[in-house]
Amino acid sequence: MADFVEQGEEAAARRVDELKRLIRHHDHLYYVLDRPEIDDSEYDRLYRELVDLEERYPRLRTPDSPTQRVGGAPLPAFANVRHRFPMLSLNNAYGAEELRAFDRRVRSAVGAAVEYIVEPKIDGLSVSLVYEDGVFVRGATRGDGEVGEDVTENLRTVRSIPLRLSWKADGGTGDRQGLPDDIPRVLECRGEVYMTRDAFESLNAAREKTGEQTFANPRNAAAGSLRQLDPRVTAARRLSSFVYEVRYIETAATGAKTPFGAPLGTHEEGLELLSALGFRVPPYRRCSDIEEVISYCEEWAHRRDDLPYDIDGMVVKVNDLEQQRVLGATAKSPRWAVAYKFPAQQAVTRVKDIVVQVGRTGVLTPTAVLEPVRLAGSTVGRASLHNEDIIRQRDVRIGDWVVIQKAGEVIPEVVSVLEERRTGGEIEFEMPKKCPECGAEVVRFEGESAHRCTGASCPAQLREGLIHFASRDAMNIEGLGPAIIQQLLDAGLVRDVADLYRLEVEDMLKLERMGEKSASNLVNAIRKSRDNPIERLIFGLGIRHVGQRAAGLLAERFGDVRALADASAEELMKIPEIGEKIAESIVAYFRQEQNRRVLKKLETAGVRMRNPAVEEGPKPLQGKRFVVTGTLETMKRSEVEELIRRLGGVVSSSVSRNTDYLVLGRDPGSKYDRARELGIKILTEREFLEMTGA
Repeated sequence: MADFVEQGEEAAARRVDELKRLIRHHDHLYYVLDRPEIDDSEYDRLYRELVDLEERYPRLRTPDSPTQRVGGAPLPAFANVRHRFPMLSLNNAYGAEELRAFDRRVRSAVGAAVEYIVEPKIDGLSVSLVYEDGVFVRGATRGDGEVGEDVTENLRTVRSIPLRLSWKADGGTGDRQGLPDDIPRVLECRGEVYMTRDAFESLNAAREKTGEQTFANPRNAAAGSLRQLDPRVTAARRLSSFVYEVRYIETAATGAKTPFGAPLGTHEEGLELLSALGFRVPPYRRCSDIEEVISYCEEWAHRRDDLPYDIDGMVVKVNDLEQQRVLGATAKSPRWAVAYKFPAQQAVTRVKDIVVQVGRTGVLTPTAVLEPVRLAGSTVGRASLHNEDIIRQRDVRIGDWVVIQKAGEVIPEVVSVLEERRTGGEIEFEMPKKCPECGAEVVRFEGESAHRCTGASCPAQLREGLIHFASRDAMNIEGLGPAIIQQLLDAGLVRDVADLYRLEVEDMLKLERMGEKSASNLVNAIRKSRDNPIERLIFGLGIRHVGQRAAGLLAERFGDVRALADASAEELMKIPEIGEKIAESIVAYFRQEQNRRVLKKLETAGVRMRNPAVEEGPKPLQGKRFVVTGTLETMKRSEVEELIRRLGGVVSSSVSRNTDYLVLGRDPGSKYDRARELGIKILTEREFLEMTGA
């Protein structure tokens, strides 16, 4: 390096550029193509030289430098990122017949022959990556599909994700035949961050040595690693990635284009472009018809264990992007893709014990404690037995050798007993007459398979209820997990969900391993949740049979939790999709005086009890149904939706014949096409604001 010191910064800048190019080239060969050209010592020499030059000339250190992958200082928190296009989930297909049914729907809609691309369904964490002028500028998790978390700094540490795009066509020869003339001005792509089995085993072994809790499977390990507030922790976790879709592309020559237009015509062309730009793309096959798709999926069902990473199925996508546009999407899933799920994997193990767990609704669930066995990419030590009837039907006893299975994300279950391996020492299981948590009487109501604890103050029900209340789909209290909830209960700081809002930083500091900053963040997260929409509160209360969908319908109909609490079963059953069972459950819940006391405490604590739509004032949008799509210029989508509700309107997530208006922003998705098809009135943002007088 002495030569560059003598020659000055200009010569050093040329050498830095050369070192960056060389290191990126060798990173691509090693992490993407798996065919290194130099040994580790030569790579380390190049890297060390770059570090030394950047330390001597800090102005030469750029965000896309290979040295910036090591991770910087810890982040205070993750910011929210609204995706340009929603990150939808996939519908599932189980078996060949469901794939054929998918194919029939597709061909019927497009009225032509269809080609498919089939890729492994990587068991990791979905991310969105954005590049501007070839430089990686933002990366986000999927989140709820509309809004994710900004994990840019952590994604910089994943070595198979390029920090700067460069042409790598034909293994780096620069052959760009059939590709755009320049690096995209803007590129947004989707992919999966995952952890190989080797990296997972190494991570868990290290955590065992230090007494830390191990991860259940590689997917959980990858998700936990990518959401570390300290990027240096993420950098040490050896994450990998595949990028599988171009979602938006803009070039200097063509201007803004989505995949539904030039310069891409097929999904396969998108994969070729991603590979040429330096991304690691998944192995895939182009199939001419559904029978070829089925054959390829079944082939991989038998070969899945040959891969160094976990897959839980195959993704089948329509190849032609114009056909994708015609097919469109529902509110949750694209109609042009489906996930083929592999048949459930099975293993044989022994039942060491059968224990009973008490849920938030008081249901007692028997669970088999197993001799640990490897199944579907993770070590399994427990399996669900569901209820006493299932145990009797399958004649499961303590000490039995059993077959367990796991399909997708389902908790493993015991499916059969190997009776031929019995020794006579097995013990039959009996459901307890008293609750194992509080000692209250256990009952089984007529017509139900579940046994229930009758204890009104059962600590297990309280614990599970608090966990549900704080969960992401309910009040979404960041940082309030099961371990902290258990500590709060043990310390006597909470006796119901309303007590959470009385907690102060001083209370949190009494908990183990809780510092001043963590305590302050948690108290702020609890207070922030007071302003949630009331459908989150209704769902969070844990009323039996009331899921997210029902909570949304109830919030839309009543607009006030107090009005809901006073509603009769007859009033409730007037709402479409609210049947007798749900209505009676709601009435029974609010009939209990202790539940009404909790509701009053929540109101006193400042938790939102009614939607803005029911506040006093004019209601010019009364009864009108709106859908909002695309990116708006002057307001957030959530602000527009709240304004609609406040003025008496109804907000829906999907376009139907009952929709009155579509509010249109930039880069709309399939909702715009559906609205035009149905003749729905389309409003620009300006027209909407003029209508509302906002």
